[in-house]
Amino acid sequence: MSLSPGKQNGLRALADERGVIAALAIDQRSALRKLFAKASGRDANDIPSKWLVQFKEKVSEFLTPYASAILLDPEYGLPAADRRAKDTGLLLAYEQSGYDKSVAGRLPRLLNDFTAAGLKTSGANAVKVLLYYSPFSGADINALKQNWVANVGVECRDADVPFFLELVSYHDEMDEKSPEFARIKPDVVIRTVEEFCNTKYAVDVLKVGVPVNMDFVESASLPRSQTVYSRPEAIAHFRRASKAARLPFIYLSEGVPNQIFAEALTLAAEAGSNFSGVLCGRATWQGGVPVYVQQGVSALDDWLREHGVRNIQNVNAHLDAARPWFERISVSSSARE
Repeated sequence: MSLSPGKQNGLRALADERGVIAALAIDQRSALRKLFAKASGRDANDIPSKWLVQFKEKVSEFLTPYASAILLDPEYGLPAADRRAKDTGLLLAYEQSGYDKSVAGRLPRLLNDFTAAGLKTSGANAVKVLLYYSPFSGADINALKQNWVANVGVECRDADVPFFLELVSYHDEMDEKSPEFARIKPDVVIRTVEEFCNTKYAVDVLKVGVPVNMDFVESASLPRSQTVYSRPEAIAHFRRASKAARLPFIYLSEGVPNQIFAEALTLAAEAGSNFSGVLCGRATWQGGVPVYVQQGVSALDDWLREHGVRNIQNVNAHLDAARPWFERISVSSSARE
């Protein structure tokens, strides 16, 4: 696989000097409203938009000095993009937040009044879309999703901007946090990765969850009777998922606590996973939400300065095993410099 010079430049802007993507994600919109609602006792629909804007600005200001890139949304995140550190790259989300629960299949939707080219003009070094996907869904549903991704791929190719595809695994008839889904999650992740590595989608980088649910991996604190995977089994799943990816891929934190995500990265390293970094969101900053809501901006500044920085540094400390994004792509020598 080879990349255009424009896409190479975009990816280089998002990575550190090793070619590893150590990125911060705060493109959440509906999920962030829910966190604010829980902390404030308000309905999610009543959360002021200015809270989202200001919170994103603060996260960007305090944490991007420790990130190679930040993922934001163009609805509430552009002011935060202006507050990022000088050498921090920018990804912008192109999908609408959430999905219409009245329609089967968790179908994706693009933001109205935006295009891939327009996001690039707004300063994006790359465009990201999120897709809920299950290989067990009906063929008609998955065909719609596959065509949607392919169309975004064409847009990004025409705009000469890197295309990041975020894949969120699920099953129509299972709770994603259940042991039942944990048992099939490795297969869901692997089959989904295999599908979207197909060149017809023109994806440049995959953003994927780890192939196991860490809540069910054997550990000192979890009785063997409650585990779904032994530690060696979990490592084997990481290895299989890595081998399935023919594109550069990075891990997302899936909303788990910081230390659990760090443990997942430890398993990835032990498995020899060829991941090219992370796009970590809530595992870094979600503890600051109740601080902001209940104590105000100044208290959030203090929390980010201490806890937020510590969280992102903890994730970064687990990236020694990550591989450069350009190892799986044919690029010019300048992209490695």
